[in-house]
Amino acid sequence: MPATDLSNLVQLLLFLLFADFTALVAAVTGPTYDNLLVPSLAPHALYPSLFATTAGPSDYLGQAAAFSSFLVGRVVDPLVALLALGVAALYLARSTVARWAQTFDGLLPRLVLAVAAANFTLPILGALLAVAGSLYPVVASWDGGAWQHWVNLAGYGEFRLSWDNGVLAFVLSLVEFALVLALVLAVGLRDALLSVLVVILPLLTLLWPFRPLATIPRRAWLLFAELAFLPCVLVVPLELAVGSPSPVLLIGYLSAAMASPFLLSASGAHLVAIGFPSTSTAVQAGVGRGLAAAPSAATGPAGPAAAALRDGGSAGKAAAGAIRSAASAGGPLAVPSALHELLGHGVLSAARRVGSGASGGRGPPRLPPMRPGAGGTDGRG
Repeated sequence: MPATDLSNLVQLLLFLLFADFTALVAAVTGPTYDNLLVPSLAPHALYPSLFATTAGPSDYLGQAAAFSSFLVGRVVDPLVALLALGVAALYLARSTVARWAQTFDGLLPRLVLAVAAANFTLPILGALLAVAGSLYPVVASWDGGAWQHWVNLAGYGEFRLSWDNGVLAFVLSLVEFALVLALVLAVGLRDALLSVLVVILPLLTLLWPFRPLATIPRRAWLLFAELAFLPCVLVVPLELAVGSPSPVLLIGYLSAAMASPFLLSASGAHLVAIGFPSTSTAVQAGVGRGLAAAPSAATGPAGPAAAALRDGGSAGKAAAGAIRSAASAGGPLAVPSALHELLGHGVLSAARRVGSGASGGRGPPRLPPMRPGAGGTDGRG
């Protein structure tokens, strides 16, 4: 009996200890969510004015825009002159080396577009942020913005502590705190990356004319667009977590919010990187297969029709040739091929008629063949 009482006492002390730990972690998680994450997810904090003049914690893009304008005037514009000289030298080399001609044909238009985009980077980025900033409040205001209070997500009791789940409650509360803190850091990282991209995008845009380096500015612009629309995706799991019936489901929603950058980018280059075709590749492949299958699909019914019309005179032969040409050509080329065949047969038939009419009026009459002894002589003198 004393050993049993001692084990029960130890068990009671352990569960009380875990209950205290759970209460401490829960007491820290709520203020972290309400006082750090929710203010950082406010619309004015996520989408400040790109041309703000005040220097506040919510106007972090204003300093980045000023720095970007400084780099455009001091670095980008001188680089444009150097790039123009380089392109001129390349075009001189193009006139002497014939195999470089095709490479440099599209370089000058791409350079002009890159220079224009580099000088107008700030207005373009401002318009993109304005679109995302107008969409985010609409998504975040669902259900009256109930996601902005931690008690609406986890409930007032948060965990029901009992003799059977003391350790489990502590582990779940610790995981919740880690996810909330990770969300705070992710939002801060998103804001910092936006500021950095605002500064360096004009420089990276100048690399777009050169095909080996064109993927760098393309990915940088895509990253900026993903970061601009990221809060619209991140807030959806938080709204769905309101009134979650279990702490495990709440952890799942918080994990989905933490994984929102990967969910957003999975529709672009990340799926391509692991072997899935991109949208443009799939569309091009489908169109190519359709155009390749069109002739074989048309040849089936067109073959008997062409054979039936072949013996119908010149008009039938022309129609048969047009059907065969349309059946053997690609989808967009079927109509031009059929018209070409009809025009050819029409010109040939008209030339034959003109030739036969011209020779019938002026030619000598056709006489029967001459036989030996004909003509009044019998060979006897």
